Amino acid sequence: MYALADCNNFFVSCERVFRPELNGRPVVVLSNNDGCAVSRSNEAKALGIRMGDPFFKFRDIAERNQVAVFSSNFALYGDMSRRVQEVLRGFAPSLEQYSIDEAFLDLSGMEGVDFDAYAKEISAACRRLTTIPVSVGIAPTKTLAKIASKLCKQYPRLQGGCYMHRPEDIGKVLRKYPVEDVWGIGRRSVKKLETMGVKTAWDYIRLPETTVRKLFMLPGFRTWKELQGTPCIGFEDYIEPKQSICVSRSFAHEITQLPELSQQVANFAEGAVAKLRKQGSLALEMAVFAMTNRFKESAPQTTACAYAALPEATADHKAIILAAVEACRKLYRPAFAYKKAGVVITRLVQADHYTPSLFADQEAAQRDQRLSRAIDSIHASFGPGALLFGAQGDGTIHMARNHQSPHYTTLWQDLPKVKVQ
Repeated sequence: MYALADCNNFFVSCERVFRPELNGRPVVVLSNNDGCAVSRSNEAKALGIRMGDPFFKFRDIAERNQVAVFSSNFALYGDMSRRVQEVLRGFAPSLEQYSIDEAFLDLSGMEGVDFDAYAKEISAACRRLTTIPVSVGIAPTKTLAKIASKLCKQYPRLQGGCYMHRPEDIGKVLRKYPVEDVWGIGRRSVKKLETMGVKTAWDYIRLPETTVRKLFMLPGFRTWKELQGTPCIGFEDYIEPKQSICVSRSFAHEITQLPELSQQVANFAEGAVAKLRKQGSLALEMAVFAMTNRFKESAPQTTACAYAALPEATADHKAIILAAVEACRKLYRPAFAYKKAGVVITRLVQADHYTPSLFADQEAAQRDQRLSRAIDSIHASFGPGALLFGAQGDGTIHMARNHQSPHYTTLWQDLPKVKVQ
C-alpha cells in the first residue's frame, strides 16, 4: 500500500495558520512579482478566480468580494512544508517528497492495520501539529493513492482520509474521474484520447494494451497498469541530484543600467550555488540570460544569453558569482530595458566522483573551498544573505511584493507576539 499526503490549497493554508480570521474568507496567493494566482482558497475558486489568472484581471473581483490577497512568501511555505514532512515521517518507514505540498509514504509490510482509520489519523495529526489541512489517500498504487487523496478534498465526510482498495470501489471512482486529471497523463496524451472518445480514467483502462503501448509508450502503459491496481511506479526515498539548476526572476521594474543588472545576476548566482552545494554537485558550465518585457510591444525587444565555461568543476561561491557577472557584461546592451534575468548552471557532476586536473592550482582551490565552507556555516547560523560578495550589492532581489505577510517562522523580528492579560 502507498499513501499520498497532499496539503490542501497549501500556500493559502500557510497564510491562514497565523491569520485564523481568514478561515471562511476568499484568499489568493500570487506568484513572484504579484503576477498571477498560484494558490486559491475554495471560497476564491467559487468566485471564478482560476489558477494562473493574472492579478490585474481579477483585481476588481477581489476588491468587490473582500478577497485577501498575498504576495508569495516562499520562506514561510518551505518551513511549513518541512514541519508537515516531519509529522508524516512518524507514520511510515520511508517517505518520498514529491513536491512542496505532497509526499508519498511507503506502507509496505504494515499488516493488520485499518488503513481507513490510519489515513484519517495521519490527516488529523498534521492538522493538530501544524494547523495545515492534509488529504491522505491510501491505495495499492501511487496513481490510485493520488486519486484517493483528491476524493478527500471533494467529500468532507471522509475526514481527510480515504482508503481505496476494493476493485468495485476503484471501478466506481474511475468511471467518473476525468482522464485529464490522472497523474502521468499529459496534455498531448489528453488530446489524443479526446479524438478516441476517451473521457474518463475508466475509458482509459478499457483500451487494449497494444493501443496504449503504441500511442503512449512506456509512461502511458505504466499509468494504465497502475489504474488497474498493479504497482509500476517505484518508491524513491532517495532524490536524484538535478542535472541543471536555474534561478531566475522577473524584476519589479525594468533595469537599464549594467551595475544594477549585474548585481541581480550575482544574487541569482549565489542562489544557484546554494542549491548546487546542497546536493553535493560541481558545475562545469553556466549561462546567464536576460530579456525585455514582451508585453511592451512598442519597446525594443531582445532575449540575450551568454555562456561561461568554468576551468574546473566547482561549487565555489566566488568562482561562480564572478563568472556570472562576467557573462552578464557580455550580454548587456544599453539600448534595452531588461525585465527578467536568470542564471543556469549545467554539466553537473557529483563532487565525490570528480577528479580535479593535475595542473589545477590545488592550493588556491583549497583556499576557496575553505572560504565557501565558512560562508555555508555563516548562512546556516544567521540565514541566507548574512554574508555577501561586493558584486551582490545589498543582496536585494528587486521584486514586487506589495502584499507579503511576515516571515512568522524564519525571522526573529517576525515571530508572532502573544500578550497575556
